[in-house]
Amino acid sequence: MNRAITFKGAPLTLLGRSIKENFHAPDFRCTSVDLKPVTLADFKNKIKIITSFPSIDTPVCDLQVKEFNKRATSVSSDAVIVGISKDLPFAQKRFCDANAIHNVVTLSDYATSSFGINYGLLIKELNLLARGVLIVDKADTIRYIQVVDELTSSPNYDEVISRLGGIVKNPFASAQEALPVHCAPCKAGTEPLPKAKIDALIAQHRAWQLVEDKKIVKELQFKDFADAKSFLDLVSIIAEEQGHHPALTIAYGKLRITLTTHASGGLTDNDFIMAKIIDELLA
Repeated sequence: MNRAITFKGAPLTLLGRSIKENFHAPDFRCTSVDLKPVTLADFKNKIKIITSFPSIDTPVCDLQVKEFNKRATSVSSDAVIVGISKDLPFAQKRFCDANAIHNVVTLSDYATSSFGINYGLLIKELNLLARGVLIVDKADTIRYIQVVDELTSSPNYDEVISRLGGIVKNPFASAQEALPVHCAPCKAGTEPLPKAKIDALIAQHRAWQLVEDKKIVKELQFKDFADAKSFLDLVSIIAEEQGHHPALTIAYGKLRITLTTHASGGLTDNDFIMAKIIDELLA
């Protein structure tokens, strides 16, 4: 996934998880134009063409939504086009009503930047979404990623439609992850992982330290308090969505993250799922 973009030639920093084709699509929480929560699961059994953009009130973004709305006539009935930005839902609704946008479902990421963080498309300097297009198949596997290098440029629409054709013919693909992509609800009495599995999993997670076979810990160093706090905020939003909350200790530019499952009195798959997500935020 491309992590280096520019705005009129000036470099910008993308925050969030580093995603890859043929891996499972992360969930997200956005807001519809009628202020209802929307997640990836709301598009179950559909091929999802997800297009993100900075602001619907700019010419290139305006064109992007209109172009996908027009091209939707050639898209399979098994597919849905979803447009996501950090515009307020009211602005998105006004735009869609004024321009007869009936073929694109617009969602707002204004509340927590959940989509931007989970898909690595949140622009640090602008607190807006980068311009991009993803195709997620019926099995919720990411099959195509396009991140536009220059924020003022349009996506390559022809490439998107071309790739979509192959995905329509094969709409179910198996993702490559060994672990589940979401933490399971914890219940009292849940058994901790056996030592052999803990050792196998810790070997797959770089720079995580095993403590007393009951916790995994990672210490991160940032240039200053603001950067450490910024990363803590990203982790906090993901943790809340996953329902699995690490202990986070910040001291100027240092952030210490501790993962354990209290309900089991030790380590479970949930801890390693969170560790994997945190590593993706760092990639």
